[in-house]
Amino acid sequence: MVAVQDAVRTMVVPATIHPGFQGTAQVFQDSLASEPYLILGALVTIYIVLGILYENYVHPITILSTLPSAGVGALLALLLFQTELSIIAFIGIILLIGIVKKNAILMIDFAIEAERKQDNSPEQSIYQACLLRFRPIMMTTMAAMFGGLPIAISGGNGSELRRPLGIAIVGGLMVSQMLTLYTTPVVYLYMDRFRALISGRKTLRPLEDRQGENTPKIGSQGVAHETIPAQPAPNL
Repeated sequence: MVAVQDAVRTMVVPATIHPGFQGTAQVFQDSLASEPYLILGALVTIYIVLGILYENYVHPITILSTLPSAGVGALLALLLFQTELSIIAFIGIILLIGIVKKNAILMIDFAIEAERKQDNSPEQSIYQACLLRFRPIMMTTMAAMFGGLPIAISGGNGSELRRPLGIAIVGGLMVSQMLTLYTTPVVYLYMDRFRALISGRKTLRPLEDRQGENTPKIGSQGVAHETIPAQPAPNL
């Protein structure tokens, strides 16, 4: 298409003639025109679903922050293997939206539950999530990566059509896996501080700083006693 457009520019075409593409080239142009709206619609849908799931407006952005690394990895893989960004490669990038965000979901889902049920601080919660969810993240990513590897290295009839899909998936998974394990906890903590700043509350202090607050006090006779708040008098 680029070669045809360059050739048309060098030609002396009458004003009454309007060159254009037909067939597969026209379908390709129409697909590229609607592709940004399709990706935007997918991102908005994911944000709404995650917001309803976690009852939170901030942490869905933390999950979506893993997607740029997948897109960059897919484009780098296509450049490395000298593969054009075709419609099939775009489909691979869209598939990465659903595959890559599960890394952040596995960590953030555990961290939010630890904050709500165990009364942990955000730092403790995301740290435990990174330790306990590391193996599931690696296993699911490797399963998806090795599932797309045969498509990326396949040969034979029609392989040139399927290969960009595999290359985009494998490249996006590799780069995102190396980055999201480090960036997701950082984004989670910054988003939690931003949410605390917006809501006007203080962030939860670490558990070790709050352990001595509810311990009973020792009186002058060496007997432990607690301060009992005064009860209001009943209405007669």
